[in-house]
Amino acid sequence: LKDQFDNLDKHTQWGIDFLEKYAKFVKERIEIEQNYAKQLRNLVKKYCPKRSAKDEEPRFTSCIAFFNILNELNDYAGQREVVAEEMGHRVYGELMRYSHDLKTERKMHLQEGRKAQQYLDMCWKQMDNSKKKFERECREAEKAQQSYERLDNDTNATKADVEKAKQQLNLRTHMADENKNEYAAQLQNFNGEQHKHYYIVIPQIYKQLQEMDERRTIKLSECYKGFADSERKVIPIISKCLEGMILAAKSVDEHRDSQLVIDCFKSGFEPPGDFPFEDYSQNIYRTISDGTISTPKQEGMRIDSKTTVGKAKGKLWLFGKKPKPQSPPLTPTSLYTSSTPNGSQYPIFSIEPVHYCMSDIKTGKPRIPSFRSLKRGVNYFCLQGPALEDFSHLPPEQRRKKLQQRIDELNRELQKETDQKDALIKMKDVYEKNPQMGDPSSLQPKLTETMSNMDRLRMEIHKNEAWLSEVEGKVAARSDRRHSSDINHLVTQGRESPEGSYTDDANQEVRGPPQQHAHPNEFDDEFEDDDPLPAIGHCKAIYPFDGHNEGTLAMKEGEILYIIEEDKGDGWTRARRHNGEEGYVPTSYIDVTLEKNSKGA
Repeated sequence: LKDQFDNLDKHTQWGIDFLEKYAKFVKERIEIEQNYAKQLRNLVKKYCPKRSAKDEEPRFTSCIAFFNILNELNDYAGQREVVAEEMGHRVYGELMRYSHDLKTERKMHLQEGRKAQQYLDMCWKQMDNSKKKFERECREAEKAQQSYERLDNDTNATKADVEKAKQQLNLRTHMADENKNEYAAQLQNFNGEQHKHYYIVIPQIYKQLQEMDERRTIKLSECYKGFADSERKVIPIISKCLEGMILAAKSVDEHRDSQLVIDCFKSGFEPPGDFPFEDYSQNIYRTISDGTISTPKQEGMRIDSKTTVGKAKGKLWLFGKKPKPQSPPLTPTSLYTSSTPNGSQYPIFSIEPVHYCMSDIKTGKPRIPSFRSLKRGVNYFCLQGPALEDFSHLPPEQRRKKLQQRIDELNRELQKETDQKDALIKMKDVYEKNPQMGDPSSLQPKLTETMSNMDRLRMEIHKNEAWLSEVEGKVAARSDRRHSSDINHLVTQGRESPEGSYTDDANQEVRGPPQQHAHPNEFDDEFEDDDPLPAIGHCKAIYPFDGHNEGTLAMKEGEILYIIEEDKGDGWTRARRHNGEEGYVPTSYIDVTLEKNSKGA
């Protein structure tokens, strides 16, 4: 390779070009990874839910699993970005820096080789010039010698001419000797420089070029490995993302989704009751003999001749229009008695008239004749009606859920305010013990505001719990009445069963008078005995309380009150003054002392 300087020049240039070619490949791969990650993130953003409201949050397991898969895919896109960043920093950036250094080093080595070659060429030119000069002087010396010999042999030549030719010969011989010595010196110098050039300088330069090319090859190998390591580093995290997708797929529960649908659309309404049997033959058949049983016509049970069974059959129900039977007028006889074949009367409903009248007053609203009208009413209140504070526009089951959610939120807010009050009290105590840390009076406005917020939240909780108790009581009453109606229907076997229907209001319903199996204490619960409750302890007011809201009891700081009902977890305690005035007071405002024997207090 000592004479292959130009070929080595081309080879090192090819190596640098190949290095830059691979760097360009890595750059394009980085762009692909970045675009891939960007497209994945855009895809996730496109299909992720916009959480503008809590009601829009996914509840079904299939939806939650899909959103978990989207989250894992977003993490996967993040790992692709990590791959691109690692490749850009560890591979592409390193390649570009090394390519620049490699070009600089190659240029330096090639310049050294060219300088050495130029110096050797200069030595050769000097040697060649001395050689040519020595050759020319030798020819001149030969000519001078021939001229001297010719004049010396010529008898006609004068002595002066011979002497002059001899001097010229001596001069040329002397110059030839000097040029010979100079040529010999230049030749020796050139041979030495040429040996040094081919055995020392050029091999050293070629070795440096070889080391440079080997380092380039090693760097390419490292970059190849780094290119693969960038991908391999994220494989565990990508595997976790894929495992998360698989776990999300396994978390789908069809039964739970079905239960969510049931809970979401469960209204709490009861289906309509059974239609009574209407005997149209009682106007046709008459009593033939004393032993024949007939059904005499009753005054209050007249049937309109326009209402026929054929008309009822011509209309479809449950998905069509429900037939409207004509109800008999509500008279005391028709309500509480029924005729026997011999004309005697016996009671059907064993319930007091006062209770029935009270129930009729409570539930006396227009009836909905079918499920279709019931659905229209529910849709009207659920979709078009205004959102009332007590959620009375919703069906019972949905109303109960909304109230429970609101109570939970209010309890969380109350807990926050309670923690804040405790913190302020502790801080106030610290300020009172260490006045240099702060003024205790500066915390009083914030403490008063916090207590006011706690009172407001407790009142809200108490109000919503009252609404919740009302809803739960109605749902339980419906369940009991339905159970009683089913029992009565099985017992009577053909007697007229109480007809139930629904009103447009989701919280009201119209039902016939309850049977004997219904709760006998419903009437008594509505007219409770107002006897005063016994005191179970006493309390002392720590803070003053205004008691502007209805049902609360105002008190002064240091006032002594009787405790007649403990705090049930809503932050209110029922108390009584000495004059008999009762009401609720905040539990945090009083110091309670309960008697050991509450019943005998």
